Amino acid sequence: MGEIKKTRILAVDSSSLTGSVALCQGESLVAELLLNVRSTHSEKLLKQIDLLLGEANWKLEDLDLLAVVTGPGSFTGLRIGIATIKGLAQVLNKPVVSVSSLQAIAMNLPLSPVPICAFIDARKKEVYSQLFEWHPDSGPVALGEASVLPPEQLLKGLPGEVALVGDGVSVYRSLIDEILAARALVPIATAHQLRAVHTSWLALRAWSMGLAQNGAEILPTYIRPSDAELNLSIKQSTQRPG
Repeated sequence: MGEIKKTRILAVDSSSLTGSVALCQGESLVAELLLNVRSTHSEKLLKQIDLLLGEANWKLEDLDLLAVVTGPGSFTGLRIGIATIKGLAQVLNKPVVSVSSLQAIAMNLPLSPVPICAFIDARKKEVYSQLFEWHPDSGPVALGEASVLPPEQLLKGLPGEVALVGDGVSVYRSLIDEILAARALVPIATAHQLRAVHTSWLALRAWSMGLAQNGAEILPTYIRPSDAELNLSIKQSTQRPG
């Protein structure tokens, strides 16, 4: 346990328009930077990492573990974050842990007495979602598989009281109120942004259980096909002989 407490971690999230980078030592937060501005992650991610390392007086070589949110989320954002961590892992020869955006956002509601519904805007009138139950020792534990669904369909399938968290809550708040009414527990607005410090905590637990990977093994989790894949599928289907 002593080694875990000293573990120096860099955690990165670029799965949405907002972004977050954190440095942690064990379970303790050393520095964190959250941005909710409309600029691409490619323009700011390395600058954020350099800034935090400088403020913490750490060098890249001091890091023991790298963590990255691998989705679901923005296809472009995920690729940027994963490519950055892959590059660092290769240069530094450090282990990497991939973290689900859905599990990471569920970390925003610790000790929730009811199931936590991760509710992330997937665009195209859909949401990425997954149900979790909070466990004091392990944090959010999945109660089912991740999905991407129209919000109305998802909400109508939720039983009993549920706490909703994620950027999709503000987008579909009126629909939530209409369908779930008093069964919906909704936290304050500042609770809906994914934080890299929570990514770090989940990664530390996974690493302590031997679940880290090398950078080359880290892949994005998209759940649904990309626009390019959809367009290719449509093109191929129209070109097939009748």
